[in-house]
Amino acid sequence: MFVTVLKLTENDVIAIIGPQSSVVAHIISHVANELQVPLLSFAATDPTLNSLQFPFFVRTTQSDFYQMAAISEVVDHYGWKQVTAIFIDNDYGRNGVSALGDRLAERRCRISYKVGIPPDSGVNRGDITDILVKVALMESRVVIVHVYPEMGFKIFSMANHLEMMGNGWVWIATDWLASVLDSASPLPSETMDSVQGVLVLRQHTPDSDRKRAFSSRWHKLTGGSLGLHSYGLYAYDSVWLIAHALDAFFNQGGIISFSNDSRLPSGEGSSLHLEAISIFDDGKLLLKNILQSDLVGLTGRIKFGIDGSLILPAYDVVNVIGTGYRRIGYWSNYSGLSITPPETLYTKPPNRSSANQKLYNAIWPGDTLLTPRGWAFANNGKQLRIGVPIRVGFREFVSQVQGTDTFKGFCIDVFTAAVSLLPYPVQYQFVPFGDGKENPSYTELVNKISTGVSA
Repeated sequence: MFVTVLKLTENDVIAIIGPQSSVVAHIISHVANELQVPLLSFAATDPTLNSLQFPFFVRTTQSDFYQMAAISEVVDHYGWKQVTAIFIDNDYGRNGVSALGDRLAERRCRISYKVGIPPDSGVNRGDITDILVKVALMESRVVIVHVYPEMGFKIFSMANHLEMMGNGWVWIATDWLASVLDSASPLPSETMDSVQGVLVLRQHTPDSDRKRAFSSRWHKLTGGSLGLHSYGLYAYDSVWLIAHALDAFFNQGGIISFSNDSRLPSGEGSSLHLEAISIFDDGKLLLKNILQSDLVGLTGRIKFGIDGSLILPAYDVVNVIGTGYRRIGYWSNYSGLSITPPETLYTKPPNRSSANQKLYNAIWPGDTLLTPRGWAFANNGKQLRIGVPIRVGFREFVSQVQGTDTFKGFCIDVFTAAVSLLPYPVQYQFVPFGDGKENPSYTELVNKISTGVSA
């Protein structure tokens, strides 16, 4: 890939649009910096790709920093405290999940288990099965899937086979799934069956006459064989963005000229002609015009903030149902979760009160409207052992049911009610202390607890 990029830049290049991969964007960004050529990427979402490290990198889509913020607010909205993360083990996956962990921590939630999948095609069904079996042993029943589409569908297919797509489970897919649903529908029934009840994040693009007209032209051009997803819309806007910036560049007296890069060694004896690679003299001026652009495209307003990111990031929250999907709300960095389109909320003061954070009801895996509690008792978890005094009197407060290992009474009722309200699982075992003939010594019980001696 690096060699291909260098061969491309042997020609006079003033801007680069692409790539679609965050991993490749890391490589090309170094070349763009060296040659002072703006690199406009409509699909590289890795949050570590930023203007501080790569000043000529311009992200013309949304960073996963915001997508992970949206997911963390969805998790918090439903009262879940722990999640499992399955990710593709490269820059895109690792850095996305790292951002997710940070955003969850802000809401006192956490990733309790995470597992990376190698980004090569050598991963087979057996490997995925092993991963999912480990996931099933964890307490968390909220699973975030941040991978590429091919791998993602393999994961959901196997999860369905392992009966991990039923009642009690929550599956949240990042926008890779939305891109496929938007561009390749209708999907095979077997594929759709494997993702029923999944929540999906999709980059929000406002409805507009411009977008509808373009979609109509696209439908006629492709015969309806290929739908449009948000990345396609951002790609189209990226072309218009560079065109507007070039117009401003020339109006300001900018000139397209190049200088040799004296720091590059001679390519003598190599297929790479490094001496032909040149620096774009006015690259900084073109970059400035790009970052100062303020126009309206298919994706909405195209304007960059002081950190070089597009302003007003927003996502749709989508629920896969039947043969399609349904939008159950929105997330925006401006107002959080809502059932009102973000562009409507931008005209009002931001309101992030808990009462204002709303989503429509979702249909969860197992075809249920009942929101999953998000956890289950782990098969490998340790139990909390609770010493219960077997008293002679005041048996209405606590007593052992004769001939059983169960207990009853006011204190037991209060304890079990309190545990049921916890947003995480607590396995416990009542251990009787005393012979029931005389009141047991509480001092002795405390000593046994302190020393770890069985009651």
